[in-house]
Amino acid sequence: MQRLSNATLASASPGVELPGYDRSAVTAGIVHLGLGAFHRAHQAVFADDALNRGETGWGIIAASLRSADTRDALAPQDGLYTFALRDGETTKLRVIGSVIRMIVAPEDPEALIAAIAEPGIKLVTLTITEKGYAVDRGRLDRDDPAVRRDLAGDGTPTSALGFLAAGLQRRQQAGAPEVTIVSCDNLPKNGETLKAVLLEFAGLKHDGLADWIEANVAFASSMVDRIVPATTEADRSEVDAGLGLSDAWPVMAEPAFDWIVEDRFPVGRPPFEPSGVRFVEDVEPYEQMKLRLLNGAHTAIAAIGRLAGYETVPEAVADVRIQRFLKAYWTETAPTLSIDPAVAATYGAALLPRFANRALPHRTAQIATDASQKVPQRLLSPLHVRRKAGESFGAILFAVAAWIRSCGGIDDAGRPFTVNDPMFERWIDKPTKKVSPSANIEAFLGFESVFGATLREDPEVTSELKRLAEEIAEKGVLATLDARFGSN
Repeated sequence: MQRLSNATLASASPGVELPGYDRSAVTAGIVHLGLGAFHRAHQAVFADDALNRGETGWGIIAASLRSADTRDALAPQDGLYTFALRDGETTKLRVIGSVIRMIVAPEDPEALIAAIAEPGIKLVTLTITEKGYAVDRGRLDRDDPAVRRDLAGDGTPTSALGFLAAGLQRRQQAGAPEVTIVSCDNLPKNGETLKAVLLEFAGLKHDGLADWIEANVAFASSMVDRIVPATTEADRSEVDAGLGLSDAWPVMAEPAFDWIVEDRFPVGRPPFEPSGVRFVEDVEPYEQMKLRLLNGAHTAIAAIGRLAGYETVPEAVADVRIQRFLKAYWTETAPTLSIDPAVAATYGAALLPRFANRALPHRTAQIATDASQKVPQRLLSPLHVRRKAGESFGAILFAVAAWIRSCGGIDDAGRPFTVNDPMFERWIDKPTKKVSPSANIEAFLGFESVFGATLREDPEVTSELKRLAEEIAEKGVLATLDARFGSN
């Protein structure tokens, strides 16, 4: 079978949607950090829409900050790839052409710095996961290994903040126009957070750069929403058969999506509104809704599912015990939101059907990655709101207890699984031998980058968390769910 590329594009099967523009006429308007599946199923699709509408200045220069895998897969395809939209038994294929250049930063750091500095770049976007921001309780984590190297050395950057600072310094020197940086990661106030840590980094690294950034760079928070599971070999085979060409790395996604962006664009808003992207004055209520309702539920499902031996989200949410838990979790969490309750109710009602989509078997192991950096905003934030208001918080606390137990890497049947969480591994005081569930809770409450000092000083929360831990250890997570939420 021929490989997907510019040269073979016309040989794609009938019914496959192809780029309706001349890719050679496209110029770059966006630099994106984090060339992963989510970006290719979300922001790159909206840029492709704009190109199809004749907006030729919105091509993407996409950079990977670590692995060359995506570049190596897509370079022989001229950056083309298949976007497979899955809904139940239906799969719709579309070839995306908006990624016009790819950079692997460790191989060619100068190329990324130069790309950020290009005068035609109007937008820099990021999907680098929570850990890529090197933030610790709202400030720059100066102990982050990549940040420490970048601050100490005179060589090329290795961190996202290092590359942003170097590229912006180059823009400053060249007198390049203003630019907007949009965070697309699941952090509260992600634009503000990025601005704070980048200004701190720039102030430590480059004389005068922080002041220039304040005057010439806009930071827009955004809320992104689309379920994009990791691509499997079975997915590749199905796409190849439908495409009529071989695609080394297609992406799978659900039909539902959202991208809500703060309107902070001094040199012009990107032309994405016709695709359904919404520009608002304040994104925080939407961001909070998604973090607590969708992402918080995902983190809970991942922990419970791994303990119960469920490998995918659809498999887990087919269990009525987990469905009852989710109902209780959403009932507790929805009142903590600042958004219009009717908006939250509409959003929340769609979540279980989205999770249950068997055409998108999102793996619990994938969702559980880096969970220690997700738990504070997804679970602990609504927990604190409920506690302060004197309202019940049993379902949210159950999710916390399940996550703590899942960090042991053993499911309820005694089978080991891998815990992929570098921040957890860096925690110096983590339990190194088997202790009682209550003692394990005591240890975890000392994990300050997750819990701070508040919860361990709250006897009611601490004692209930210990009771939950003991019960899950004795009965198993599903039996405990049934005992706690079976009547919901």
